[in-house]
Amino acid sequence: MALKIIEHGSPEYAKMVKLRNEILRKPLGLQFSDDELAKEINDILIGAFDDEDILACCMLTQESKEKVRLRQMAVLNNLQGKGIGATMMNFAENVARDRGFHVMSMHARKSAVGFYEKLGYKISSDEFEEVTIPHYEMQKKLR
Repeated sequence: MALKIIEHGSPEYAKMVKLRNEILRKPLGLQFSDDELAKEINDILIGAFDDEDILACCMLTQESKEKVRLRQMAVLNNLQGKGIGATMMNFAENVARDRGFHVMSMHARKSAVGFYEKLGYKISSDEFEEVTIPHYEMQKKLR
């Protein structure tokens, strides 16, 4: 498995959008708008690949000089629970540290809170609804 930063608009980015759509949006009856995707041009886009096949992805959006937000974490359904997500998170945290960020935050789906807690993230908000389902803000100090 190769972890790498993806260029916005590249063929790998198209695979990333397709994976995110299949895992995160379609089950909720939602889809991405062109405006949403256009705003990702300044994000750090990360993918896990087996040759040409995308296995998992996530993105990092700068919130401040010191804080970055993890977004759109997705792992192929048949590969969940096999350590790919944890490996992806470790890579994303290292990328964030290398770029000078001190804190990583996220809006975690309620169903994924346990996964992120195992990686050292702490809930930092009350429950709220986003994309029609319950979420919590979570964060972790990177330094």
